[in-house]
Amino acid sequence: MRKYGWNTFRDLIFRNPAADNKDPHVDDGDENTERGNWASKREYILSTIGYAVGLGNIWRFPYLAYKNGGGAFLIPYFVMLVVAGIPLFFLESALGQFCSQGPINIWRAVPLLQGVGVAMVMMTLIVSIYYNVILSYSLYYLFASFQSPLPWTSCFSWADSNCSNTPTVANWTQENITCPSSDLITFPVQSPSEQYWDRVALQRSSGLDETGPVVWHLALCLLLSSIFVVAALFKGIKSSGKVSQLHIFVRFLFTTCFKLSTKDRELKLLHYIFTMFSVGLCLQVVYFTATFPYVVIFILLIRGVTLEGARDGIEFYIGSQSNLTKLYEAQIWKDAATQIFYSLSIGWGGVMTLASYNSFHNNMLKDAFVVTLTNAGTSVLAGFAIFSILGHMAHIYKMPVGQVVKEGFGLTFIAYPDALSKLPISPLWSTLFFLMLLTVGLDSQFAGIEVVITCLLDAFPKIFKHKHTLLTVTTCAIIYLLGLPCVTQAGIYWVTLIDQFVSGWVLLILALLEIIGVCYIYGGNRFIKDIEMMLGKKSFIFWLWWRACWFFISPCILVMILVWSLLTFTQPSYGTVNFPVWGLALGWCIVLFPLLWIPVIAMYKMMKAEGSPWKRLKSLCSPSKEWHPYLDFHRGERYSEERSCRMKNRENMPEVNVNVISSSWL
Repeated sequence: MRKYGWNTFRDLIFRNPAADNKDPHVDDGDENTERGNWASKREYILSTIGYAVGLGNIWRFPYLAYKNGGGAFLIPYFVMLVVAGIPLFFLESALGQFCSQGPINIWRAVPLLQGVGVAMVMMTLIVSIYYNVILSYSLYYLFASFQSPLPWTSCFSWADSNCSNTPTVANWTQENITCPSSDLITFPVQSPSEQYWDRVALQRSSGLDETGPVVWHLALCLLLSSIFVVAALFKGIKSSGKVSQLHIFVRFLFTTCFKLSTKDRELKLLHYIFTMFSVGLCLQVVYFTATFPYVVIFILLIRGVTLEGARDGIEFYIGSQSNLTKLYEAQIWKDAATQIFYSLSIGWGGVMTLASYNSFHNNMLKDAFVVTLTNAGTSVLAGFAIFSILGHMAHIYKMPVGQVVKEGFGLTFIAYPDALSKLPISPLWSTLFFLMLLTVGLDSQFAGIEVVITCLLDAFPKIFKHKHTLLTVTTCAIIYLLGLPCVTQAGIYWVTLIDQFVSGWVLLILALLEIIGVCYIYGGNRFIKDIEMMLGKKSFIFWLWWRACWFFISPCILVMILVWSLLTFTQPSYGTVNFPVWGLALGWCIVLFPLLWIPVIAMYKMMKAEGSPWKRLKSLCSPSKEWHPYLDFHRGERYSEERSCRMKNRENMPEVNVNVISSSWL
């Protein structure tokens, strides 16, 4: 048996290139022996689905469907998927696969817009910070679900006088006279799940001004989620699919949690579930984290539709109460398009990064259809599972379904846990639900961190090639430290602020600049020829639809959403708590921080280039000499001929350095 000690750990973190010349995340069978490739097509598909299917599919899509007329919402949703979602997903996948580079070096195609790639990475870094915090919330509720009864089942010692198991406190009697039902007095109260979320899990302060101390149980869960990410990515994309080291830690952790309570039949069942969970992590992480959520969704759906009142919930979601007149309103189309862009993670750089590890002749068009349709189907399926149980909750409370439906954190950590606590064997259903949230979130977090790491590896290959583990640990440690303010007593306000500002306009602007750069500056026809180098020659009719989407339909939709969002902007808030002026100003600064890289890098390149201003601009809008397929034998005659022509045309021109910030974008 191999012995492990300090030297083994040191070699793992600080790998000595002199002792090991082989890159640990590259296999002998890889087509690209410098960057590595996916071990199989299956791993790429599952990883991309895991990246696209995120928490928004579970906590945002069902609410938008309910708000926009139920089943009527599916019509604009799938229309936007066809005219915008699939074409842009195909575009990003093709870009990444063609040059086998991350979102920064991809812009060697248009050096002037290399700041767009930097902005993508910066935005992904910011989003990864608060996404890691949401994972810590899921972990905390997962561990809290090990108790029987669930701690938010009733108003226990942590609750105040405003806590009640019934929605309202009404009725009074005086001198044996009962108040008529028409004159009932109602008092607003909070459910146990709502008070547990505010007073126990978050220990929420009164506002952003009152930061308060760090909530240490959340800080420890934040550390644990960071450890999961490191364990999955410490050797690159291959280790995200094969992680056996994580099994020992998870198995020990979960077994310890049950040692004192295995006499309870329900908790014994949970023990077996977590044994299976840890075995799943032992085998292949990506296979488990990408498929396990679907198992849980089906289990919750089957359980939900058998409950009394489930029909009412499903009818609210997508049944007989669908309102087709909503199709005449602009809001439903705006919400559908926005959900498509956010759900598919277009403009974040993750799709490009994951595709960059494909083999050159992989059929990314078929992959785009598989991933996008799976993502849309997951949203619809999750809605049935969510609303069937919310319908049962409304039946118990004798309330309309609309009064128990919430969006975002309210749905995930208040309404749904409350509904699960009303079921028999409630710890089991709660554990499954938060396990699903954890695995869905981890998959998206894996890809987000991989975007940052890939860009650093592509920018500084000589420095980080043999120090992938050190780079991964350092990146996750920085994200953990930056996430600590989000687990203070005012942390939920910071998370909400980042979510409502960064994942809004920044994403739309970057996606729009991406289309402009590729289709109008680099050239849509040239890009199509690049794709044909990978897929083979296609007919003019085949490309007619994609041209229409890339050149006209998709950019018009993005512009309309952006303008509509600006015209209908309302100041963000958390429930009834409004943010102070300085908090809103900070939110706008967070928006500007990624976007400022675009003009700054463009101006820097213009200053460093030589020649007249027009020649500088023209050169920076042309592909650099480093823009080509990564491997020599994939470049063919086309890129050799184009490079020769460009060199001849530049012989009599002043030398222009178009490769500034190309290999080292800092």
